[in-house]
Amino acid sequence: MIGFYNYSVILTYLGLGSAIGGIVLALDKQPKLAVLCLLVCGLCDMFDGTIARTCKRSDDAKRFGVQIDSLCDLVCFGVFPAMIGWAIGPANWFTVVCMIIYVLAAVIRLAYFNVQEINREREDGGMRAYYEGLPVTSSALIMPIVIMAGVITHVRWTYIYPITLLLMGAAFVSRIRVKKPYMVGLTVLAIVGFVVFVIVIRYGGNIVCTRSFTALA
Repeated sequence: MIGFYNYSVILTYLGLGSAIGGIVLALDKQPKLAVLCLLVCGLCDMFDGTIARTCKRSDDAKRFGVQIDSLCDLVCFGVFPAMIGWAIGPANWFTVVCMIIYVLAAVIRLAYFNVQEINREREDGGMRAYYEGLPVTSSALIMPIVIMAGVITHVRWTYIYPITLLLMGAAFVSRIRVKKPYMVGLTVLAIVGFVVFVIVIRYGGNIVCTRSFTALA
């Protein structure tokens, strides 16, 4: 079989599986479980790089890992959050446009990141200190927080999620610099993610699922 097979990509593939399952759940009008799947995707992505660095790999295997990571990120943090947007947002063309812009921005962000990563490896090969543009993986935490904020405050944020998709898309392709988290930062993010996970389990049943894709027909 083509490809490179080692434990360095296990979490990446588990995250992809969670995203595919979450998309199915979102379309099946089970937004609570879909949001939980998004949080699982974020957890997998949070530590896949740490695990990959413990694996002895050839240069080709490392390049393969970079490409696989970005391709899976596109599904997990690009397509998947957009599909949740359709499930809980207003079923109209505004939501569709927001979804398209968001996913397109994620594609551009990930492709640009790959180019920069290749150049960085050629120049110094050291650890990355900053990201240019908001990482697409941030959607795994930001989107559930936005959703649960609306649920807990009992505010009907009909257009908040689609607008959040637009703002996130703009942040993906912006020139802002975001410090890359390592052990301490990852621990803090993991704790926040766990708290959000518990909140979703407790209150996620109140997430309003508006339509399925048949609404456009």
